[in-house]
Amino acid sequence: MHNRSLIPSGILNTKLQAWFVALALVAGANSVLFMSASAVEMTSIYTVEVPLDPEDRNPRRTAYQLALNEVLVRMTGSAAVAESEELTSMFPNPERYVSQFQPGPDNTLVVSLYGEEIERVLRQAGAPIWSADRPLTLIWLAVDRGRGDREIIAADDQGRDFGASDTPDERNEMLRDRVQQIAVRRGIPVAFPLLDTTDLQSLSFSDIWGGFDEQLLTASQRYDAPSVLVGRIRPGTQQAYRWTWYRDGQRQDWSGEPEYAINLLADSIAATDALAGNELSENMQLTISGIDSVREYGQVQQYMENLRALDRLMIKSVSADKITYEVEIRGGAERLRTALASSNILVPVNSSDATRPDSYNRQSNPFGNPGREREDARSLEYFFRETQRSPINGEPIPN
Repeated sequence: MHNRSLIPSGILNTKLQAWFVALALVAGANSVLFMSASAVEMTSIYTVEVPLDPEDRNPRRTAYQLALNEVLVRMTGSAAVAESEELTSMFPNPERYVSQFQPGPDNTLVVSLYGEEIERVLRQAGAPIWSADRPLTLIWLAVDRGRGDREIIAADDQGRDFGASDTPDERNEMLRDRVQQIAVRRGIPVAFPLLDTTDLQSLSFSDIWGGFDEQLLTASQRYDAPSVLVGRIRPGTQQAYRWTWYRDGQRQDWSGEPEYAINLLADSIAATDALAGNELSENMQLTISGIDSVREYGQVQQYMENLRALDRLMIKSVSADKITYEVEIRGGAERLRTALASSNILVPVNSSDATRPDSYNRQSNPFGNPGREREDARSLEYFFRETQRSPINGEPIPN
């Protein structure tokens, strides 16, 4: 998808023209991608590392097929869909979609594919397509190896010890890497907590192991991750690994190995976020208010231009504190709301009170004018809020 931002002539006054000139300079000088930690653009979806068997009759062709299969799983969000006969028959020549390749370590091949070409075929087939903007999942992983050896896996090293052991167990680092490798294969962004002083003052190993998830979810808020996965693992026993997943106020409980849990996590997110390839696009109007400086214009504009969910983006008008866009998006208003929900810099505004950033908390009138509601479905307004850096990766979080 190509998201182009166009500014029609004649809509800018002299002051705003100057602002946009300055904005162009700011955008050129600043390489920071103004997206929140909660929405991560998976730029590596189309590049995979696959085995290269030198004894295979045609090792490179086999590697290309494996690479295509893996990319299809990432793009559709479903192994069942990607491996179906109907879909695989539409890709009879995997080599056609290879943009580049290079040898990898230990008899592997690193293959990059043409994502847009593959997406075009998926659209023709009406297969689900999962946008590259995917919610970040924060993983709290508690490991109890018995005899007082208990740890929580941290982002920076093997873990934090909460028992008799003097040093973190290297096996925990391997477990963390194992989880991350599965997440990479499925194309979902994950992060582990810092377990710094702030975290350790908020919760303990017992809180996680004992299922006191209210405290855990409160501690998770600083990471601004809309998806939280909790794992409770006791290796070397018959006790099943336990997992609890939270998103949008919903809870799901699973049991099984990390591969099972992360694959189920990816399936569950994609089931909500992926859209049918033949979903019709709708034209909508989006107004973003509360913009008070060139820097804030830059944050909003750069975020919108990188929003992969949009098929088209055009600036319709600007004023002293707001931008109004014309956008084209498959899935209409609901899809746009879902895409913007992860922005962390945009707060939905009630159409009847567009000046108040807290008006999104109000319930709409169930006895309102249905015609007005249909009109509002094609016209959304959001309020910009300033950001600071996230503790995970330096991306913006709200002040």
